[in-house]
Order: sequence, then C-alpha cells, then structure tokens
Amino acid sequence: MNETLFQVAALVIPLVIAIVFHEVSHGFVARALGDPTAQLLGRLSLNPFKHVDPFGTVILPAILKLSGLPVFGWAKPVPVRKELLRNPRRDMMLVAAAGPGSNLVMAVIGAVLLGLLLRFTGGGAATGLALGFVALNLLNFILINVFLALFNLLPVPPFDGGHIIEGLLPAGLAARYGELHKYALLVMILLIVVLPMISPSLNVIGWVVSPAVDWLTGHYLELARAVAGL
Repeated sequence: MNETLFQVAALVIPLVIAIVFHEVSHGFVARALGDPTAQLLGRLSLNPFKHVDPFGTVILPAILKLSGLPVFGWAKPVPVRKELLRNPRRDMMLVAAAGPGSNLVMAVIGAVLLGLLLRFTGGGAATGLALGFVALNLLNFILINVFLALFNLLPVPPFDGGHIIEGLLPAGLAARYGELHKYALLVMILLIVVLPMISPSLNVIGWVVSPAVDWLTGHYLELARAVAGL
C-alpha cells in the first residue's frame, strides 16, 4: 500500500468513528432529557454518511496530518432544541458533556484493544501490513478521541465547553455569553489560525490542548501496556 494512502486511511477511519460517536452521544442524551429532534431527523444513526462533513471530517484532517500540523475536524452538528429539554440550563450542559465523555470512553476501548493486539502478537510491534494497519488505527483512535474530548472542552463557543460554561454562569451573564455563538466560526478561526500566526505564545492548541492531550494519552497507553502484559 502506498505510504501516504496508508497514513491517510489510518487517520480517516478512526476519525470518522470518533466523530460519529461524539455526535450521536449528544443526540442520545438530548433524547433522554426530552428533546427528540435528532431522532426525528434520523441523526441517531451510526451511519457515518448521516454525520460526515466531507471537508471538516475527511479533507481538512487529512491535509493537516500530511502537513504535520495539529489535526482537528468536525461533523454536521446534531440538532438540539434547548426549549424542549426538561431543565434547559442543566440539560444543555449534560448534552454538551456527552460528546467529550463518549470520546474518553472510546479511548479506553481503543487502549484495551491495542493492548490485546500487542498481547496476541507477542507483546511487540505488530508485524505484517494488516496487523500494522490495525495497530496504527488503534493508536490514532486513542489520540484522536483524547484530542477531540479536550479540544471540545475549550470554554468558548462553538465548543462543548462553551455550552458547559454558559450553563454554569448566572442567567444574565449566560445570556450575554450565549451571544458569542453567533460568531462561533470566527472564534474558531481566531483560536486555531489567527492567534498562532500572530505569536507562538498565543497558540491555544500548542500551549493548552496539546500538553493535556499528551499527558492523558500517556495514561491510556499505560493501560494498553498493562493489558498487553508489558
């Protein structure tokens, strides 16, 4: 297999799975708390084509990966109608937290599966193209899920952390803070593209998210090693 194609495939497959479960988790929790919108629109499906944004889920992450830049992406947001939730302020926080929470759970699953793969291949690096591809997918699955969880917990719109902060603020401040959602795309571009170009010290991904991702990923890899018996 062409090396570039190998790398891209081992990135896109776990990324799509991670993003789909992230979005579906939002919808499932919203339904449990009184809002059936996602279900009525068919967005509780695990069919990736229901959730994948061709550019945000596939093309952009592949370009970033091949360029050696931090990898991020997005899916089509699952619709949630706040007014249908039984306790809108509290429940929006729970709906928001469901996405990152699902990613952290999936990272555990990925670590366990990677550990089992290493155990059954002798405790060393997987040999052969097929096993190497599976191992790389599992490693990327852990990294991507950890990154998605922590990246989405940034406490500003449009991230899940922004919804959580909004729910924690007093009503008056929450209403003003919620106005930032109108500028969500601009906020994302500012944080990810503009500020790092102005100064490396303003690189939120490099200085805030990446160290936390490295720390947490290390613990997941320790779990994988423990499962493998290493």
